[in-house]
Amino acid sequence: MTSLLTPSSLPHPQLPSPAAWCGALPLQDIAVLQATGPDTASFLHGQLSQDIQHLDATQARLAAYCSAKGRMLASAIALRPDADTVWLLCDASVLPPLLKRLSMFVLRAKTRLVDGQSALRVLGLAGDAVHALLADEAPAGSGSAAPATADAPSADMPPPDAPWPVRACHGGQLVSLPAVLGVPRWLWVGPHAEADALQARLPVLPAPAWAWLDVMSAVPRIQAATADQFVPQMVNFELLGGVNFQKGCYPGQEIVARSQYRGTIKRRAVLAHSDAALQPGQELFAESDPSQPAGLVIQSAAIPTGDGSALSEAHSALVEIKLAAWQTPVHAGSAEGPLLQWADLPYALPQEAPSA
Repeated sequence: MTSLLTPSSLPHPQLPSPAAWCGALPLQDIAVLQATGPDTASFLHGQLSQDIQHLDATQARLAAYCSAKGRMLASAIALRPDADTVWLLCDASVLPPLLKRLSMFVLRAKTRLVDGQSALRVLGLAGDAVHALLADEAPAGSGSAAPATADAPSADMPPPDAPWPVRACHGGQLVSLPAVLGVPRWLWVGPHAEADALQARLPVLPAPAWAWLDVMSAVPRIQAATADQFVPQMVNFELLGGVNFQKGCYPGQEIVARSQYRGTIKRRAVLAHSDAALQPGQELFAESDPSQPAGLVIQSAAIPTGDGSALSEAHSALVEIKLAAWQTPVHAGSAEGPLLQWADLPYALPQEAPSA
């Protein structure tokens, strides 16, 4: 694991121990773009950074939709429940422009793009008790075990760019997410009635607990406040399997490939804590060069208290930062704003990143 430079005089805020967190909740901030039709996979294959044509019903992959300049307009988790259907799980704030923009390029392709929220609901599931319920009802060989992490090491721990396992579950699709701080997590996507039935069998997971675990996973989710800001490598997207460099062209592909093969990546996503609130899109300033921003907040969440239900003033965030700025203290909002406290990522960064 790559360690980040942390000012030695600045203690980390009190972080909760999430081992006992358990339950389910509807994720109102996650929307579903539903694409159906015989040309769906080939159409989306030419629009996204991911190989959609070879995606099957047993796996989910990250995918980016980029501008012609290679900047991410949206990020998504792509599922393919059947040969003619793809679900793109994205932040609700980017769904309308994503749907509008993709629809402009359908032309004669036999695919239909719709906002799937009226038919489908997304649930977040977390905790060992949930894992036990899912494992008891999983078919043999379905790969339903909780994903291993650096906090819960396993000899067969998958690399960070491996696809996420998917299986049918309770009338929907169950996606096994990377565990965070030893807590197993899943996304469930399916019809509203089946969602209600599944929720009724599980305790309620506090929303602050899920939001904080989502940030601490260091898997970026592009929101309206951060759209058109990052080339995928700036948010570690290629390290998480979100960019397939062997597939054909898609919008921004030349820029993304050039960043990978012809130059040194000078910005990366890292985790940080702050004693004050942080907001997506908030600029960051290094003391070494306060005249210009050194980075941007990608995603943030208030740090919950021990039971996961209450919020503290302190926040955790996934932030994009110039690698050189790690050498100096960095503030949020302005050069006089709250000081960030660097934290470890749950996966390693490449060699271009300095380590403490």
